[in-house]
Amino acid sequence: MVHSNGIFMKLALGAMALSAALASAQPQVSPLKVLINPGDSAEQSRVTVYGAWKTALEQALRKERIASATMSLSNDATADLGATRSRIQDIFVAPAHVIGSALRYGYTPVLGLERPVQAVLVAPQASPVSSLAQAAGKRLGLPMQDSVVTYLLRGEVNAANTTIKKHFGALYETRYQDALLPCLQLQRCDLVAVERSVFERWVAAGEPLKIVLESKPVPGLSVAIRDGARPSVAALDAALTEALAGNSVVKADKVISLHAADFDYVATLGYFTPRDLPGAQVVDPAAVAQLLQGGAVYIDTRTDAEFKAGRVPGSKLVPYGEKSPKEADFDPKLDQFDLSKLPQERDAVLIFACNGAECWKSFKASHAALKAGYKRVYWFRGGLPAWRAAGLKTEAGA
Repeated sequence: MVHSNGIFMKLALGAMALSAALASAQPQVSPLKVLINPGDSAEQSRVTVYGAWKTALEQALRKERIASATMSLSNDATADLGATRSRIQDIFVAPAHVIGSALRYGYTPVLGLERPVQAVLVAPQASPVSSLAQAAGKRLGLPMQDSVVTYLLRGEVNAANTTIKKHFGALYETRYQDALLPCLQLQRCDLVAVERSVFERWVAAGEPLKIVLESKPVPGLSVAIRDGARPSVAALDAALTEALAGNSVVKADKVISLHAADFDYVATLGYFTPRDLPGAQVVDPAAVAQLLQGGAVYIDTRTDAEFKAGRVPGSKLVPYGEKSPKEADFDPKLDQFDLSKLPQERDAVLIFACNGAECWKSFKASHAALKAGYKRVYWFRGGLPAWRAAGLKTEAGA
């Protein structure tokens, strides 16, 4: 009897060992990373919108047998734009300018709210200003620089061969669009930039206002998924549409499927860097590879997380802490960049790069290096996306 028990015990232990071995052999699936930015709204509304999308996404992912997902609330679309280029997040729920950026770096749109967003430049009805040209030198009120409204206005102003800072006499910034109405009423602002829906609400309440400039409409809050991530676009579209049906937070807005073409306009606007940088030489991937073979130092100005996710082999991380607007006449005093981490020799060959033509960190870091007296500054405007597109090797990890 004892002998039989011993055999059974050995068999049981063997089965347990085999089970453990099989379990350890199974690939470990990392949780999906989901970032939700509710866009321009009051703080309480942001939390409510975040909760609604979080619940709907969790329900949709469970239906697709994906039980593990990390949801995070974002209040910073500028940081989100950088995250689209590093491809750290698997799913974005965000305003159109973030989704438009994501589509250029390996994401596919899924669905979004049918109500489009349109930026308008608004003035009092009695104002003599009736065009962007006539607004030169006037005081402008606008949401913070990461707002989709500011993004669209900045793109339209840039298309007119000027910048917001150059064109307007003074800027008044606030996080919430409704705070811009008192700026007009108290005559602290000559014009303000808001969503058309906000303007229409003000006019419906009896405010005597007019539109001076308007952007094209762009999709409302939308969802995009990283190519290759689970579930498929079609599956997520169907499951999320079902999960959002009857949701009290979004019930006023019909949910519709979206396609890349819906973001063509917003994807052409934004914070693109200039094509030239006086004092520095703009280089392409082939030139960068040749410079590296000759001993040049590649300075990666992105974040630590982006650097670890993927980088040019042998590059040196010197993060550029960016708070200044994405403009050629930016104020470097608002930013942080540790010049002591650069080589001490002022004739060292330095290559500055970040995440492509939309990323201003390397542009600003190159400016800082030139001002500090470095004589051989190369600006890799295309950055890591251009390096990858050229088929060149990257490395990752700490």
